[in-house]
Parts: sequence; C-alpha cells; structure tokens
Amino acid sequence: MPSTIIDLIRHGEPVGGHRYRGYAIDDPLTEKGWSQMWSGVGACNTWDHIITSPLQRCQVFAHELGERYGIDVTVESRFKEVGFGVWEGLSHDAVKIDRAAEYSAFIGDPVKQRPDGAEPLGDFIDRVSLAYQEIVERHRNNHVLIVTHAGVIRAIIAQILDISPKNLYLIKVNNGGITRIRYTRIGAVLEMLNGKLTN
Repeated sequence: MPSTIIDLIRHGEPVGGHRYRGYAIDDPLTEKGWSQMWSGVGACNTWDHIITSPLQRCQVFAHELGERYGIDVTVESRFKEVGFGVWEGLSHDAVKIDRAAEYSAFIGDPVKQRPDGAEPLGDFIDRVSLAYQEIVERHRNNHVLIVTHAGVIRAIIAQILDISPKNLYLIKVNNGGITRIRYTRIGAVLEMLNGKLTN
C-alpha cells in the first residue's frame, strides 16, 4: 500500500559560527555545512519533489540537489526560521553572558519570554503547521524532501507528536540531520531523527 513519506533535513553549518539566526540573518553555508548536507542525503534520489525555505542556507543546496537528480524544487516562504528579534546575529555565548536574565527566562518559558521583537512562538508554529499540512495533502502517497531549519523541524515534530510549544527547544536537531515522517493508517509516525540516508 502506498504511503506518504516526508523527509526533512536541517541546513548545514552556516558561516559566522554559533549565533541566533532567524529569518533576518541569511548566512551561506561553510564547506563543512555543505559536507554535512550531502552526507545527510547520501545517495538517496527517490524524492518526487523538494521543498525549501527561502533562506540561502537551505535554498542553494535544495536547488543543487534538485538539479543533480532532475527533481522539481519549490520555495515555501513559511518554512523560514522563527524570528529571534534583538537576538538575531548575537552569538549564543554573548546572549548567555550579556543577557543572562533574558536567556534564563527564555529557557524557562520560551512561549511567554521571547526576546524583544521576536516572532511569537504560537504564530510561528501556526504558519509552519499550515504549510506542512498543505504539503502532506498535496503530495499524498509521494516521497518529499523539505530543506529547512531546526525550529521548523521542531514545530512539525511537536505538531505530529502533540508536544507542548513550551517544550519545543527540548528537541535537538543536528546540522545536516534527517528527520523522516511516514503516514500510515494510524497516522503520522516519526521514523527517524538526526539520521542519514543511504539510498
């Protein structure tokens, strides 16, 4: 019986080191970042369609992969990363040290204690979930790859597993890691997290 398979890959390491990148920061990938992504997809070329975030750390790889295997690529603007407001561009260490109280509040409750100017987490989850459900419906019984960000992958996992938004950041998503969701008669099944494809 045919099933719908959704693979998601997080972009590889971007230029600029460990810092907060939402949709306002559009760094390209490092050589290591490219290697992480090619390693993640392996020799797999069975996707019927590739869908990508508009940000270059996702989109450039998605188009190269699509060209390599003759697979159509669509850009989905709703799959851009969550906005981090005033934290955008700041290193993780700088936030932990220079904004210790803000950081502690955020870790304790990332829903209500957002950085100033950040996208509300509920709004982010809603935009990602709506785009994702449209893709699942449109590509029923197909195999699709989504090239996107850690936050987007967390939001999708949280939706299908009914995880509270407050616990979103407890899901670790590696650079170049593959997440696979398969739709069966019982619904969505999370088959892989932070994996690699072999074929």
